[in-house]
Amino acid sequence: QFATRVVSCQAAELRPEGGGAPVRGFQVVLEDTILFPEGGGQPDDRGLIGEVPVLRVTRRGPEALHFVPAPLEPGAAVVLSLDWDRRFDHMQQHSGQHLITAIAEQMFGFKTTSWELGRQRSLIELDTPSMTAEQVEALERSVNEKIRERVPVTVRELAADDPEIETVRSRGLPDDHAGPVRVVDIEGVDSNMCCGTHVSNLSDLQVIKLLGTEKGKKNKTNLVFLAGNRVLKSIEQSHSTEKALTSLLKNGPGEHVEAVKRLQSSVKLLQKNNLNLLRDIAVLIARDFKSKPVRSQLFVLHRKEGDSEFMNIIANEIGTEDTLLFLTVGDEKEAGLFLLAGPVEAVENLGPRVAELLGGKGAGKRGRFQGKAAKMSQRGEVQALLQEFISHRSPEA
Repeated sequence: QFATRVVSCQAAELRPEGGGAPVRGFQVVLEDTILFPEGGGQPDDRGLIGEVPVLRVTRRGPEALHFVPAPLEPGAAVVLSLDWDRRFDHMQQHSGQHLITAIAEQMFGFKTTSWELGRQRSLIELDTPSMTAEQVEALERSVNEKIRERVPVTVRELAADDPEIETVRSRGLPDDHAGPVRVVDIEGVDSNMCCGTHVSNLSDLQVIKLLGTEKGKKNKTNLVFLAGNRVLKSIEQSHSTEKALTSLLKNGPGEHVEAVKRLQSSVKLLQKNNLNLLRDIAVLIARDFKSKPVRSQLFVLHRKEGDSEFMNIIANEIGTEDTLLFLTVGDEKEAGLFLLAGPVEAVENLGPRVAELLGGKGAGKRGRFQGKAAKMSQRGEVQALLQEFISHRSPEA
């Protein structure tokens, strides 16, 4: 917690991180703050000003702007409360990034070009087109050795014109930077210009887990990592998944992969058999219709199980020169697929109207119009439309 005063409060809007309509609120400037504004690859802090939640903290030059949903009186004395769990998580990930970056450069000459502190995992963009599994393993081993050595992490401030700044690792200062330059030192390992929040000793990182690499931008590699409590949470999630799979698969964790492979093989075989049965059913339905002494000009069929191929087989078997076919598959209360087949002119005329009635979209050519339907329950209205069309069609047509 931290006692301070409100300097200013102005109406403002906040665009949610996940998108959506802007949120109306207020931007508050305080005499001083313990809430970190987003910057340097690190997200912002959260907390309370009195009882009012802080939804975002951004930087404008030397000022931190606190976005809040309710106004605060300029000049009022307030107490700031910091969301410590969020802050400590960010400290662990950010200090972890400094450590990984420094050791990766020392061991392999891989420079860090950018990084991202994500909600679940973090990425370090390395200036190398690739990184071997052996290099990842060696890097992980080395950074965890430094954690076990309990290396101190200190912060110092240098004047902007101090010649020592030239010896400090940096990607450059922001254009609107003001005041002294902040340097974070990992004793004997790294000295880095940084505005973010950090642990005071590498032992506070607990452990770092490198999850592997992903292909980055041109000639870059993204190294994925977890630090501290995130490693524990990941282990807990993995253990819960393992217990659930053990219960479902009726075997131990070491046999899970083989059990899933056997299930996949069984499912593929069942799907193949099911497809063959659907094809046979489609042929039988068509033949049954063709065997009738007097054929109707309209053939309507709905089946919960099926696909586009099922409907097209029926249309091919029946033939669509004299008969108008309306076929649908899927759950009647949900979305599904439809096919309208028949004389070319009739289908071209009716297809878009059928799609509209079913709340879906489709396309057609050569006497076939098919697509997706959002309102399968509207099939009755489509059938009435088709019946009306046939009843008004002249015998010559």
